[in-house]
Amino acid sequence: MARDRELEDIVRTDLGFRAGLSEKPMFGGLAWLLDGHLLCGARKEGMLTRLGKGNDAWALAIDGIAPMVMGERVMEGWVRASPDACADEMLRRRLISEAIAFVDTLPPK
Repeated sequence: MARDRELEDIVRTDLGFRAGLSEKPMFGGLAWLLDGHLLCGARKEGMLTRLGKGNDAWALAIDGIAPMVMGERVMEGWVRASPDACADEMLRRRLISEAIAFVDTLPPK
């Protein structure tokens, strides 16, 4: 696995305690789910965050943030922040906050 334990610890701290929050190894790293919905993930390549369709334009305008791509498919509403982008505490925390705000709109699984 391409785990980045340091980034995992940082994201875990940024997330804090939240009812319904869980961790699960996924995508070669560690992912966090909120009420059963994938929220974000961390691995050596950076951080994946779920912003929701139509909510990601602001993030994609920032250097070091790109759309999530699986195979040849661009996953709308998902972004991947590079390690350099993840190192920006304000940006990382905003990505996480926006991901929580979106996932909070989804019904629990």
